[in-house]
Amino acid sequence: MRTLLLALVATAVASLAQTPAPSPSLKKEATCYELRTYVAAPGKMEDLHNRFRNHTMKLFAKHGINVIGFWGPTDKEKGSDNTLIYVLKYPSREAREKAWKAFGADPEWVAARKASEVNGKLTDKVESVMMGEVNYFTAK
Repeated sequence: MRTLLLALVATAVASLAQTPAPSPSLKKEATCYELRTYVAAPGKMEDLHNRFRNHTMKLFAKHGINVIGFWGPTDKEKGSDNTLIYVLKYPSREAREKAWKAFGADPEWVAARKASEVNGKLTDKVESVMMGEVNYFTAK
């Protein structure tokens, strides 16, 4: 009983972290997008790019994580030497949770992450923002 109660409390706390509170201008459909921003550890930006290039992209596809695009700032004072920004698309928030859980547990990802971080972790900061489309524009 105690284990069940702890699990319920943990689930409730986790849901508070990103509780959907849609604007009336957001479409009501379930499709969602995720904006992710990575700040690379000092000297690790190219290692981060290489991990995406050589491992992560293939694993995203394997787990149904649809990549819309990747970008980097063009101005040094805005993070051109350490910032990577990308957008993902999912059929629903539930699909996102399922995909990331499977991705995180994938032995190929675990091995790639471990190998890429043998000389220290690649990121200092990772931010995630869940987004929905507005009702006056449709992304292509």
